Amino acid sequence: MHRLLLLRHAKSDRLKPGGSDHDRVLTDRGRTDAPKIGAYLARHALIPDRVVVSTAARTRETWTLIVTVIEDAPPAKFEERIYEASAEAILQVIKETEPGVGTLLVVGHNPGIHELAAMLIATGDVETRQRLLEDFPTGALAVIDFALEDWSKLHPLAGRLEHFITPQSLEAATD
Repeated sequence: MHRLLLLRHAKSDRLKPGGSDHDRVLTDRGRTDAPKIGAYLARHALIPDRVVVSTAARTRETWTLIVTVIEDAPPAKFEERIYEASAEAILQVIKETEPGVGTLLVVGHNPGIHELAAMLIATGDVETRQRLLEDFPTGALAVIDFALEDWSKLHPLAGRLEHFITPQSLEAATD
């Protein structure tokens, strides 16, 4: 059994004229939301064995804030191939993961993360799957389980959506 955690970076600043998209950082809301996602991961024992993060400033900052609330978090591998990547390109990075890694977290960007989640999910709660298909907002986390022995065998429609969490859904749950 393997578990994939797909996380879109937390809310980030808009691109400033003359600025670099790669260098965009989180907004105040993003800096508040990222630790909430980390707390959710910790509370539900969703601690990854391996973490792959896009090289963009907003994804690195998201991961840095998540680890402030997770004990024994693994170090992240910063992977340029995930920045602005298609679903297929992210899938290729995942397929290169060693078989012994049970839970893998990928921190990336839309549309690639959203399209990959939609591509991989075959089963799970119908309403939750529909919510994911409709929108994958900043800070959203999809938890997908696979009955695979090796990441290299990962293919479309192989997964079961176990959880789909957004910062807004976490806020609603605590109201």
